[in-house]
Amino acid sequence: MKNDNYSQTGFGPGFGHRRRGLRPPFPPAFAAARPGFGGGFGHGFGPRGGPFGPRGRARRGDVRLAILSLLAEAPNNGYGLIKAIAEKTDDTWRASPGSVYPTLSQLVDEKLVSGTEGGDYTLSDDGRAYVAEHAEELAAVWQVGPKVSGEQAALIEATRKLVGAIRQVGTDGSTGKQAAATEKVDALRKELYRLLGE
Repeated sequence: MKNDNYSQTGFGPGFGHRRRGLRPPFPPAFAAARPGFGGGFGHGFGPRGGPFGPRGRARRGDVRLAILSLLAEAPNNGYGLIKAIAEKTDDTWRASPGSVYPTLSQLVDEKLVSGTEGGDYTLSDDGRAYVAEHAEELAAVWQVGPKVSGEQAALIEATRKLVGAIRQVGTDGSTGKQAAATEKVDALRKELYRLLGE
């Protein structure tokens, strides 16, 4: 198999670049694109300097700040907070229940938030004081990167679907189908490079 930056070594959690520590040179607009480029790529390609860590994963502290920022606007439940994060960032940040609910529990333990799972959470007096003291940090958490054009968004969505199909062939396809898929993906990659060169 050809040994270049776009060579792949297999499917599943170690899909491609992560296994060798390589990162595809996507432009800044793609770095800010919506998470979810297929499970093999982590959770997207987030900007390193913004609210997202490597591969678009929101850092634990940023989920915490986002929750406090939203609860400062109005009480909300866990699902509502997840939805509000996506809406507030134009769907570029999809917080997972596995990050939101444990963070809510931690904030309750710290007496910054009151409430229980299944109901609405609200800021305590200490929580409101914390929000007031950290206003700049809470505002910065929503700076998720530049907007993408309609064409870029369409390409990103098409890429996400393509990666999903590749992973499905890699998981469920026969050896022959996997080999055929490899040829088609290699041909597509070469065609895209030719397109850039025109």
